[in-house]
Amino acid sequence: MANKIGNNTGDLSSLTKDQLWEMEQAKLGKKGEIFFILKSLLPILGLAVSILEYVLVPNKYGNQHPERYIIFLIVPVVIYCIRWIITRIQYQKGNRQGFIKVAGKAPFLFVLHLAFAVFDYLTLKTGILLYPFIPWINDIINAMILDRAQLLKCAIASIKLLFTGYFAGVALGIITGIACGYSEKINYWINPILKVLGPIPTATWIPLIMIIAKSLKGGSIFIIGLGTWFMVTVATRTGISNVDRAYYDVARTLGAKERQLVFSVAIPHAMPNILQGMTQGMSSACVSLMIAEMMGVKAGLGWYITWSTAWAAYNKMFAAIIIICITFSVVTKALDMIKNYLLRWQIGVTK
Repeated sequence: MANKIGNNTGDLSSLTKDQLWEMEQAKLGKKGEIFFILKSLLPILGLAVSILEYVLVPNKYGNQHPERYIIFLIVPVVIYCIRWIITRIQYQKGNRQGFIKVAGKAPFLFVLHLAFAVFDYLTLKTGILLYPFIPWINDIINAMILDRAQLLKCAIASIKLLFTGYFAGVALGIITGIACGYSEKINYWINPILKVLGPIPTATWIPLIMIIAKSLKGGSIFIIGLGTWFMVTVATRTGISNVDRAYYDVARTLGAKERQLVFSVAIPHAMPNILQGMTQGMSSACVSLMIAEMMGVKAGLGWYITWSTAWAAYNKMFAAIIIICITFSVVTKALDMIKNYLLRWQIGVTK
């Protein structure tokens, strides 16, 4: 391995992350490896600091179920330690990438727990951040557990509304994008509409939708779908337009019909752009969802935030915001996994 690395030092671009890390460790020597291992254990130190701050510093306010916050602090570090042990065993067997990846998260977890300690000190311990406008983390956890049934109901309603509007926008966006990218005549008429509607913020349509829409749910679906439609249409049109015309000529030579040119040539080559547009459309849909739910729908996380704010239940408001962040992160991650799976052939192309 050392000879292989030595032969590649002239061209660092050809080295893998594992090889670059081994070169760095070789320069630092045994002390460098010990330092790297100690750095990978920083989350344990961060956990100790956050727990000691929580336990030893006296509270300014009453704090119900204090053990919940401690569990909240411990769980991510326990998961990290389990992954650390597994990847460290693999590291000893020669598979270094897993341990390097896990250890790379150590500084973030360390700083995150320090941030928890600082936030807890500014809220629960001293009240510098005024309560109830800024609740401490354990108060948010208690509110989340107490109102879990309502939060679950609102989360399900938000997901249903999100995907209904999103998939409607994706379907129309793909159709419009393919038509515009493949046909210059259609693009001539649709392109001005895209230029006019694209830059307009979603919130601008709310007054008009409230007048025209027969129901608030239908209006909400339209608002979510509109932003998604624009993103997917532009990305799909770009992908279809960038397909090399030589592919069409070869396909026609082989006897392909227009339908086959679209589904067997244009769409497969434009798939990276289409999936990228779907990812961007999901980001737009998530933002539009919160705006749509604040129009007056009877369920959803956006509605829950409006309701809890009206009753000055700010701990419930923050609980809903956290659930929104988690929900949208999971949805976006799932979409990225689907995208990476469908485009797995690109890995061999880019190498």
